[in-house]
This record gives sequence, structure tokens and C-alpha cells, in this order.
Amino acid sequence: MIRAYKFLMRPTVGQAIALGEMLRDHCSLYNGALQERRDAYRHASKTSIKYGTQSAQLKDIRAFDPERQGRWSFSSQQATLRRLDKAFAAFFRRIKSGDTPGYPRFRGVNWFDTVDFPKDGDGCRWDATPHDPVTRVRFQGVGHVKVNQHRPVIGKVKTVSVKREGKHWYVVLTAEQAAPEPLPATGSAVGIDLGIANFLAGSNGEFVPNPRHGRTAAAKLETAQQALSRFPRVCRDKRTGNHRRAVERVATLHRKARRQRLDHAHKTALDLVRAHDFIAHEDLKISNMSMVPKPKPDPETPGSFLPNGAAAKAGLNRSINDAGWGVFLTILYAKAESAGREVIAVNPRNTSRQCPACGHTAKENRPTQEKFHCQSCGHTAHADTVGALNVLRAGLVRRNANQA
Repeated sequence: MIRAYKFLMRPTVGQAIALGEMLRDHCSLYNGALQERRDAYRHASKTSIKYGTQSAQLKDIRAFDPERQGRWSFSSQQATLRRLDKAFAAFFRRIKSGDTPGYPRFRGVNWFDTVDFPKDGDGCRWDATPHDPVTRVRFQGVGHVKVNQHRPVIGKVKTVSVKREGKHWYVVLTAEQAAPEPLPATGSAVGIDLGIANFLAGSNGEFVPNPRHGRTAAAKLETAQQALSRFPRVCRDKRTGNHRRAVERVATLHRKARRQRLDHAHKTALDLVRAHDFIAHEDLKISNMSMVPKPKPDPETPGSFLPNGAAAKAGLNRSINDAGWGVFLTILYAKAESAGREVIAVNPRNTSRQCPACGHTAKENRPTQEKFHCQSCGHTAHADTVGALNVLRAGLVRRNANQA
């Protein structure tokens, strides 16, 4: 199996400048390749340029500009061109499926934050000084950079990436390793119901509170964004010191909330995987749940629109995104695979309206957000617990059907 590791790097001032130049030059290569594809399609009878053609031009590009393009790893530049090729492949795939296409866009210097090295030892070397007590990673054109390795890397390193987050630099590794030993069986199965009032409710009656990290940081973030918006256009164009510090302040607050959200997701998923052999959850379409309502034109007044609940929906969308359900489910599946546990997604339809005692399904069974009261048999319980029970039953039925 493939496992990823992410470590904080401690570059010197000169190395940080070189890393920034590496991102800038790879960004320039990405934008130049995108422009070439656009020009070829518009002016050369709709000719499509593929990755192979652009990769063959790298040798001439490096010879023409040795100070900027020639100093970096050839394989990392090929990986940047592959990234552009994947963006176009995704664009055409969305067109065929009828989704919103999203044509690949040019990247600003601050938007391009990752450089990939497809093979350890080709333009990069993880743990380049094994006899040194300090772990270092070597990059072509940068040198040996100190790494804060907080846990050992198990297996053979396959790929290496450099990532910038605000003013911090990280190295991301992927290592191939044997499948770990599964955790001892517990004989327990659980269904979970994801929500906003509570992050999740279990079929066993347990609740995990929603930390709402984004809402906690909202006041500070609003102040920081207002301070950033006060800078005139001339300061933004010249990238003055005050403007740069204001940008870093906003990025730091976003980064803190994101790391808190990830930490909560990791701990919650680990607790579930350690305690249960089988976990069922709702197959939520999160992107559809957080869509913006369509505008409602006023037929009597051309150019005006009727209220469509966009303000209330915006608050709900913020809460959904702040909960981070998608990130949590991704982490849950990864940890379950490593631990030998089984996770199954079920259809969420009517899971919170169906009575677990008699099976009666009606909208009136859930009079409030938290209360469930069956109109047929009188069964009462917390609505999220009822939803988790129904999710567990549906998951067990689906597992038995798959095994049959």
C-alpha cells in the first residue's frame, strides 16, 4: 500500500529564496504551456497539443533559459506539464459528462504552491545525509534542507513534493510499504449520522460535538480581511511590507482553522476504527448540499429578482464546509483500510424519518431538529440517534447482500 508523509522543513534564508524561485519558474512553465495550447487551438485550426509534444520541447526551453529553467530538475518540470495535461483531461471529462467544464486557468505566483518530483533520487534525495543526526532532503538547485521529521518513514520512498503553505515549507513523501497488521476484532458495528449541531451521532447513543473551528476564528478572520481590504491598489501592486504582512495574517488564520479541523477528523476517525469492526455512514452528496440557490427572476419587474433564501443558505453552507465531512470520510476510509475494518456508505433517504421500532416513515415523525416522535407507535428518541440506527441497519443489509 502507499502511505503519505508530510514534514515541516527548516530552510535557511537563502534556501527559502531558492525554493520560492523554483515555484515561480515552474509556475511560468505551467502558464507558458497553457498559453501554447490555447494559441494552437485558436489559431492553428483547432489543433490540440498533447503532453508528449510539450515534454519534447523541454530540452530546448532549458537551453534557451539556463538561469531560470535550466537549473531545476528535468523530471519535476515534466511533472508540472503532466499536471497541466491532467487539468485538460478533467476538463474534457466534465464536458462529456455534462458537468460545469471549468477550463484550466493561468496560475498566479501565489496560487502555484507545489512542485512534484516523480522519483526519489531524480532531482531530489530524501534523507540525503543518513549519517547526520538531523534529517535533510536535497533538491536540485536548492541544496540540503533540514526537515523536522516527527515520525519514522516506513517503506521505500517513491515520490517527493515541495509544498508552500503561507510562510511555511513542507516536504510530502509517498512511500510503498507492506499492508499493516489489522487491529484485533471487537465484534462491534456502528452507524453514524453526520450533522451540524453535533459532528456525528452514533447508533450506540454517543455523540461527538461539533468544534466549529471556522466559526471560532470568524471574528479574527473578519478583522484581518478588513485590514487587508483597506490597502489601496498601488500597495497591492507593489507588494509593500505592510500588505505582505496583512496577507500572511489572513493565511495564518485559515491555516490554523484547517489544521484544527484535520486534527479533529483524525482523532474522531481513529476512535471509531479502534472501537468498531464495521462502520456505516450516509452517502452524502456534499457538493450538492452546499450549492448556492438559483436566482428567481421577478416576472412582473424585469431585471429584478424575488427572494430565494440565499442568505440563510449561505449560513448553512458555511456550517457544512466548517464541519469538514468530506475530509473526515476520506480519513476514515484510509484508517479503516489500514486497520482491516469495513466501511460502507448507504442511501440517506428517510433515515431520520423512519421509526426504528415499527418502521413507519413520515415527515411528521421528526417535529423538530433534535426530537423524533413516531406518529404510529409513539417511539421517542433523539432524531440523530434514530438516523444512525437506520444507517446501521441499511449498512448491515448491504454488507450481507454483498457477501451473498
